[in-house]
Amino acid sequence: MPQINLCFLWHMHQPFYKDLISGEYKLPWTRMHALKDYYGMVRILEEFPKVKQTFNLVPSMMAQVEEYASGQARDPFLDLALKPAENLTEYEREHLLQHSFYSDPAHMIYRYPRYGELFEARNAQKRSGARSLFSVQELRDVQMWSQLAWFDEEFQSDDAEVRGWIERGRNFTLDDQRRMGEKQREIVGRVLPAYRRLATAGQIEISTTPFYHPILPLLCDSNIARVAHANVPLPPRFRYPDDARRQLQLARDYVERHFGVAPVGLWPSEGSVSDEVFTLASQLGFEWAATDSGVLDRTQQRAVPVEGLYRPYEWRQGGNRMRLIFRDHFMSDLIGFVYSKMEASHAAADFLHRIRQNCTGILAAGRDALVPIILDGENAWEYYHHNGRPFLRELYQRIGDDPRMRAVTASEAFRLMAPEPLDHIFPGSWINANFDIWIGAEEDNQAWTQLLRARATYDATTGVPEASRRMAYEELLIAEGSDWCWWYGPEHDSANRPEFDQLYRSHLANVYRFLNLVPPEELSRPILREARADVRVAPTGAIHPTIDGEVTSYFEWLGAGLYRVDERSGSMHGKKFLVKEVLFGSDGESLFVRVDFRSGTEPELPGMEARITLQSLDNAPPQSVTIRLAAGTATSDDPVECAFLRILEVRFPLVPAGVTAGRGVRFQLSLWHGGLPVDAVPQQGWLEMPTTSPAEMAD
Repeated sequence: MPQINLCFLWHMHQPFYKDLISGEYKLPWTRMHALKDYYGMVRILEEFPKVKQTFNLVPSMMAQVEEYASGQARDPFLDLALKPAENLTEYEREHLLQHSFYSDPAHMIYRYPRYGELFEARNAQKRSGARSLFSVQELRDVQMWSQLAWFDEEFQSDDAEVRGWIERGRNFTLDDQRRMGEKQREIVGRVLPAYRRLATAGQIEISTTPFYHPILPLLCDSNIARVAHANVPLPPRFRYPDDARRQLQLARDYVERHFGVAPVGLWPSEGSVSDEVFTLASQLGFEWAATDSGVLDRTQQRAVPVEGLYRPYEWRQGGNRMRLIFRDHFMSDLIGFVYSKMEASHAAADFLHRIRQNCTGILAAGRDALVPIILDGENAWEYYHHNGRPFLRELYQRIGDDPRMRAVTASEAFRLMAPEPLDHIFPGSWINANFDIWIGAEEDNQAWTQLLRARATYDATTGVPEASRRMAYEELLIAEGSDWCWWYGPEHDSANRPEFDQLYRSHLANVYRFLNLVPPEELSRPILREARADVRVAPTGAIHPTIDGEVTSYFEWLGAGLYRVDERSGSMHGKKFLVKEVLFGSDGESLFVRVDFRSGTEPELPGMEARITLQSLDNAPPQSVTIRLAAGTATSDDPVECAFLRILEVRFPLVPAGVTAGRGVRFQLSLWHGGLPVDAVPQQGWLEMPTTSPAEMAD
């Protein structure tokens, strides 16, 4: 009987945060994800022995986990969380408060009442501009919660000591701080043994990525970016294929030392591939690789139908071979970005229903289907209820119960199904089948130019002790990693962008320092330009727009509040943005909302639902309405007036919505299609009007 072979590949990766000269970790994210994701994601599989998967472990991440587990890592963020609160300096108190609330508010802060209280207090302090008024006890509670919220679900529920801290919630002690630090080392120490245990049992396969996560095609030849994007502006040519080979060889050797078996599978960093990369990987002993469906489309010069996507391939050139799978971009992104907004059982059922629908024709033809689901294994879960564990349990249980579905490792999938041949591969990444994220923008190109100068300096410098020369080369390999240029350019944003910028320039400066040279002055200045942020403007006067779905007059929305969406994403790339900006205001009796959509999204909007939730600022129960969008019209069964042509316009009578005349109001907007949420404004929190009184707005 034909089967659906589900091939999950979870990519586990963090940048290399350690400064090789100071020995300090400049950011704590490897440790934090080791507490919450690296252990829990593989540990949960032991509950479902029939479910097999592939885990892609980046060696530079593993090396950091190993150092944390041994207790050798020097992490000032952890030191700050463990220092007695009464001994914190003023600078340390401010640093603690600045870096203790980076978690998703809805699922990792407000989940714990005390952490939510401290978050609100911190926000109030920032709004007022006051210096820290936190007491010693409040600071100690911040220290504990900034760490406890990242502890894996298993420890939160099953470890009596951790569960006791969470249930108590406040008034932590110095001894609690000390034990919390010891618990962290214990959890991190379980990470790599858990992978070894399941790999030895055959339930998981370990694949890998070049050691420091570089974009291999660009290391081989940065000019290849013009194949995927003909007019992209490029920096001076960077061509060091031997560095690419070295990154691959180091990765293979590292994984073999730790697991006893050399990996045969490769997820090239960011799914970035080229013929030259496959030649190198094949020669080094890799047997299979994975990339994105968009690369397959451009290789085949057409949109490949699902029948072509759901099968293995084999690349062949000059006696070299590489078996390939191409990730289902849409289905993978549903897990990454959509299902976090749904109830776990509904999300799991929807996912498998879509898979079965996609495979109907393949199975009817008497063939097996291979469905590659490939995505980040760490960053999505903080946006899920209870770190995604209820969703994963529902999903894995349903897969195990389905007689026509099996979850297999990548190597197992290749043994089960014969591949289709490919004589070349289009050079590109999993993002738009090009390299634009990492090269082409002004910041990216400046970073590549500085890397090239450091690389050329290394080649030209002689007379340096061999040990120092090795360290200089190590710093070059680190600087070749993809993560630095992920945060350069206009596409992504993070509260830690300045730290990433500083860390990248420090790695390059260390190249010169190990070579006994003075680093160039340019490395003292940030590469980052000023970051854009979302725009929020409060209403300044009463408005009286005509609800017709058109911009009838410039003046009808004059005085409205404005929210303009910041379209940059964070660690997870692929968030879909449909809304460009939202205008809102009141005439004292109604709330008016106008939604302007991004250019080019017009064909996607008919058939969608706009759901708007409205709430008085005096915390009256929220009221929700649903508006159905169709070509040239909008309808609703709720008591609102709405219209949709070029824009969506809505009028809410305030009193029926539970808002007393003149009182403040807040609202949220989300867009849904086919029962799935596809966009939300704002991404976190609400859009607020302090008052709906025209007289008060004018003040």
